[in-house]
Amino acid sequence: MEIKPDAFVLIVDDPDAPDPANPKMTWVHWLLYNIPATVRSLPEGVKDRNLPKGTLQGLNDWKKTGYGGPCPPIGKHRYFHKLYALDIILPDLTRPTKAKLEKAIEGHILNQTEMIGLYQRK
Repeated sequence: MEIKPDAFVLIVDDPDAPDPANPKMTWVHWLLYNIPATVRSLPEGVKDRNLPKGTLQGLNDWKKTGYGGPCPPIGKHRYFHKLYALDIILPDLTRPTKAKLEKAIEGHILNQTEMIGLYQRK
């Protein structure tokens, strides 16, 4: 029997901030939650107003919603794109931080996957 998710969560962060040779923090670039389970992709450069209906956003480390970056100050950084399939649709968490969003999804993850992209300024 296949279990179908109710919604997805996407967390994009950079664990190499500010310098991959001496990382001090994980910089959060984007938090999306309640992405409808029917969604299979997001268009490149998607604007907030064009996100799938019902999708909510959390705060990135610029203290804003929306995608920010990449913009590494030095070196080649890894950008983790973590996608979680959930067995619930979360309540409106009112622009949660990554920690608050991760806490909210605990015990509701059906499956997860991760993709890592590399970026370095020229």
